[in-house]
Amino acid sequence: MRAFTALLLVAGLVGIAVAAARVPALGPVVTVALPYAAVAVFLLGLVVRVVRWARAPVPFRITTTCGQQRSLPWLKSQELESPSGTLGVIGRMALEVLCFRSLFRNTRVRVGDGGRVVHGDRRWLWLAALAFHWSLLLVLTRHLRFFVEPVPGLVLLVQHVDGFFQIGVPELFVTTFAITLALAYLAYRRFANPQVRYVSLVADYFPLFLLLTIVGSGILMRHFAKTDVAAIKELAVGLSTFHPRAPSTLSPVFAVHLLLVSVLLAYFPFSKLVHMAGVFLSPTRNLANDNRARRHVNPWDPDVKTHAYEEWEHEFHDKLTAAGIPLQGAPPPPAAGIPLQGAPPPAAGATSQGG
Repeated sequence: MRAFTALLLVAGLVGIAVAAARVPALGPVVTVALPYAAVAVFLLGLVVRVVRWARAPVPFRITTTCGQQRSLPWLKSQELESPSGTLGVIGRMALEVLCFRSLFRNTRVRVGDGGRVVHGDRRWLWLAALAFHWSLLLVLTRHLRFFVEPVPGLVLLVQHVDGFFQIGVPELFVTTFAITLALAYLAYRRFANPQVRYVSLVADYFPLFLLLTIVGSGILMRHFAKTDVAAIKELAVGLSTFHPRAPSTLSPVFAVHLLLVSVLLAYFPFSKLVHMAGVFLSPTRNLANDNRARRHVNPWDPDVKTHAYEEWEHEFHDKLTAAGIPLQGAPPPPAAGIPLQGAPPPAAGATSQGG
């Protein structure tokens, strides 16, 4: 049901884009107003999230480690597993961001025959995630040719390498094939794995379906439904230079592609996709594990009024005594004229002083 809800949302957005392409008055809204609004929400939302993370107090080192910490000279330490300085942190972060090192080492657990617990790897998940993220980066780099004139040499080089195999006319890019397979596997895993399907929410399915539809519409524009590339570049250059000119005619496939990209941009800061920025601010990754070498004092340590156990026991002494709970401290002195609770009654015939 959650996947169906996300699918309905994406289908509704596709319907809105197709309808807008057929109404000339809505063309400037889809091609100009919506992209600008999406970029503004993306930048503002991302800045707010990053600033909020940066302001969170992290007075102590809570680095997640799985290796020997630097300690005694004769014990070999592992700088990438448990970094003791800045260089080790940089190396660890580089492997995490560029190679998804922690995901590569992730394992899965299942109950095998006879109730035996079996551990396995998740290499396919790591490979699909790596292929998707690197393909997305290269696709975004290739798309820069629409927004700048003249096109930088690096963008042309990436495009040339991406289409190295020269399959078809226009050539099929390697990233097109890789990102499609990666997204298909991620979607298959979310449906086929009962544990993953159980914890999946609409917020998990929605960006996945958005990305699949964006990639599908891009492939459709490039290889099947031909579009006016010159008009698209004129629109993109106008948007990047803040002199937009809405095209006179709008292709339904391009309208779907552009609207879904705008929705994804606006949704990005409020979704799990924002881990792109969050990974650099994670205190479990970006700190050196030097708790034994240095003493870290909490700079935000407030002056808190404490309540010691002796004070608590003195405050509730009568109730604790009545309940039969043993006391650690000495009984408090009784008030004047008031016997201590639990004291024996006075002997018969006893008189008060002066009687």
